[in-house]
Amino acid sequence: MSIVLDGLTKRFAGQPVVDQLSLELTEGELFVLLGSSGSGKSTVLRLIAGLLSPDEGRILLHERDVTALAPQKRGVGFVFQNYSIFRHMTAAKNIEFGLRIRGVSAAERAERREELLDIVGLGGLGGRFPHQLSGGQLQRVALARALAYRPAVLLLDEPFGALDARIRSQLRRSLRDIQKRLAVTTILVTHDQDEAFEVGDRIGVLDRGRLLEQGRAAELYDRPRSLFVATFLGAGTVFVGRAENDVAGFGAFSLPIPADVPHENGARVQMLCRPEQVVLAAEKSDLGGPVIGRGTVLEENFVGPVRRLRLRVPRIPRLRQVAPPPVFGEEGLIVDAAVASDQPIPSGEVWVGLRGWKILERPAPRILAAEGAEASATARTAAADLASALGGSTRVLGVAQDADEVEALGAALRARATDPARRTSVKVRTGRFAHEVLAEQAEAVYDAIVLEGARAGEGRASARSRTALLRIVEGSSTPMIVVKDAWAIPKTMLVCTAVGEPGKTVIRFAGWLARNIGASVTLFHARLADDEPEFVRAHLERGLAALRALDVPCRLANERADSPAEGILRQASREESGLIAIGSHGPSSRSFFGRDDVTFQVLAASDRPVLVIPESAW
Repeated sequence: MSIVLDGLTKRFAGQPVVDQLSLELTEGELFVLLGSSGSGKSTVLRLIAGLLSPDEGRILLHERDVTALAPQKRGVGFVFQNYSIFRHMTAAKNIEFGLRIRGVSAAERAERREELLDIVGLGGLGGRFPHQLSGGQLQRVALARALAYRPAVLLLDEPFGALDARIRSQLRRSLRDIQKRLAVTTILVTHDQDEAFEVGDRIGVLDRGRLLEQGRAAELYDRPRSLFVATFLGAGTVFVGRAENDVAGFGAFSLPIPADVPHENGARVQMLCRPEQVVLAAEKSDLGGPVIGRGTVLEENFVGPVRRLRLRVPRIPRLRQVAPPPVFGEEGLIVDAAVASDQPIPSGEVWVGLRGWKILERPAPRILAAEGAEASATARTAAADLASALGGSTRVLGVAQDADEVEALGAALRARATDPARRTSVKVRTGRFAHEVLAEQAEAVYDAIVLEGARAGEGRASARSRTALLRIVEGSSTPMIVVKDAWAIPKTMLVCTAVGEPGKTVIRFAGWLARNIGASVTLFHARLADDEPEFVRAHLERGLAALRALDVPCRLANERADSPAEGILRQASREESGLIAIGSHGPSSRSFFGRDDVTFQVLAASDRPVLVIPESAW
């Protein structure tokens, strides 16, 4: 193998930017790392080049371990997005610069320089200065300079990002031809799907430092395994249904589940249909396949050979949508379609069906249970039960106050996590409880954190626990469930909503959880005056519509209260709600109620589990 990355990890400020990345490239391959901004693409290149040192893992180039070698000893050529051209040198001198500092003779430098100028299509232009060259020509100079000393590996960091579309297309073809002619193993990083499809032998999709999938472009597009890759590589509509006897039911229609997609009866199933797999017809009988429904065209965009359409179809019971993201407060389904430009579109309402689809694999949810050295098993038990109900896994995080406690705490936690069916792992950190919990949720992706709340009458320990909890609630971007006493999967949820975006976030996440654990929801709003504005009523109606779109049994409770916390606690007691869901409305954030601590009032006074949902959680 030309390049082998083995468990590569790099952290900045404790957060993994590259997370256990493993990859193998064959000789002469052009591999594209594709991901959005901040996914870790450029960091991977800098680790390979030696411009950064990994925290974990190894880097092998042509079977030589270069993990600890200096950049100049690795035999790597690097092309940056901003060219990094020396402005006071001609194109020729820029190209031969690396050869000069390596002591290569003038005659050999001249021969290699002219060869490369010809290869990159700049023959006869070696005497020009950078200000006399176009952006595309400058990028060719940068490429030639990187190839001058015949590197074993070529790394390209978004090399065409600053160029216009026509020049980018030309340079892609040139790069592909040059790379194949020289047979140099190459990694190119980009956020441009078209670029990846056009030049890559294989593509790897990166998200938050993790390599999710890799393969040829057609394989990733036609047969993605995960929701992220399915929606990142091209447009598409993703519906969620339920598996039953090897068939996925999506309300009005059912689809067979492939044998290679793991599933269990009653489990959720995600289905992807690309725009070109959507069929439109004036009559239902003309579809000839699964029927989504009869809808209307919301948008129409002409893009040359095809027209891209977005349609709204009435909601189908027992079917929900995750992509495109449903519009908050609207119950209809959104379907993207692509039709040939010369194909007529039926006027008015149109029947929408499918001629192709892909059943996706779905990553299991991850729940974090955080415990101090003296904690009971409350949080761990609740997290394990929740993960089991969601079909996910649990990580138990133990926080020791000093290094002497680490080994004993870790052994104790592992001894309690002996049931393999629970899919539980253990990790121990040292330091202050709140700080380490926040650090853990920043370093890894979790769907929820479960914490043990302070009980009344615990004196100083209770005060310390409340202070730590306040810090976690204020600093976390992950939803938290705070439990005090015995836990059971809730069958009812009291979802407390404020008006505006924070309230929408609470409804969305709480609705997702309720849908997946089979709970019903009371959507509650505490009025601080006898009359409420029209925009408050509109928000509540949209909230109910959003819950109904998730197939969650729901109702509205809206009553007068002297304070939000008083109204919430009274309603929870009246309904015997199994779980209270509320936004993180602490002193550092704004809510409909102003700058207050309603969340902490509820946490302190309630004897029921409380789900705290940060605004950034959904």
